[in-house]
Amino acid sequence: MKKRVALITGSTSGIGAAIARRFAEAGISVALHSKTSVGAGEALAKALPGASYTRADLADEHDARRLISTVLATHGQLDILVNNAGISEVIPHGDLRAANAEIWQRLYAVNVIAPWVLIAEAERALRGAAERGASGCIINISSHAGVRPKGASIPYAASKAALNHMTKLLAVALAPQIRVNAVAPGLVDTPMTQSWQAARELWRSRAPLGRGAAPEEIADVACMLANSSYLTGEVILADGGLNLT
Repeated sequence: MKKRVALITGSTSGIGAAIARRFAEAGISVALHSKTSVGAGEALAKALPGASYTRADLADEHDARRLISTVLATHGQLDILVNNAGISEVIPHGDLRAANAEIWQRLYAVNVIAPWVLIAEAERALRGAAERGASGCIINISSHAGVRPKGASIPYAASKAALNHMTKLLAVALAPQIRVNAVAPGLVDTPMTQSWQAARELWRSRAPLGRGAAPEEIADVACMLANSSYLTGEVILADGGLNLT
């Protein structure tokens, strides 16, 4: 089987960077992406064998399409697409006026529409992966907030719920050449979540495993999905068992 290539959006830190490193360890060439952290992206690309880095604003449809064409021009193929890039907004669920239309539109542009644009643009290349010995693979990084009535805000949670349902719809529409799955993490220990004391206390006190996840633990789930030949249409809840309580 020819060496596979994976595009991982939002991959210069946190979960995305952990997935990139885990894929590289598994012998997958990675195409890194970010909107702003160019230096970090270029440094990580130099550190990983056969890696590349491309800056793109996924809220811009033309830039999102350019990202796919650049990856194909650089690597010659695309076998795995990981839609990890996403944005959030912290708004109390009861403050309906604060969750205005602009916030809904901005979150949906990045969390729902951008993955759709990337998938549509990459479809032909991903179908070609089957000819190289493995099905094409799409992994959407969602959130437990898209499964349970929780999350930083209602617009954010609703955008992740939409991504989860899109995952299932595409798993049917793109089979059998392309598999589509999602990972829905709960709290993950990243620089962004260091100040989330309420969430940390929630996981310590109520989650059966008593803690949030390390980015590498979410990366392990993504790698399992990339290496599977049979799983499709799954939304894997990775929240340390918090959903059970």
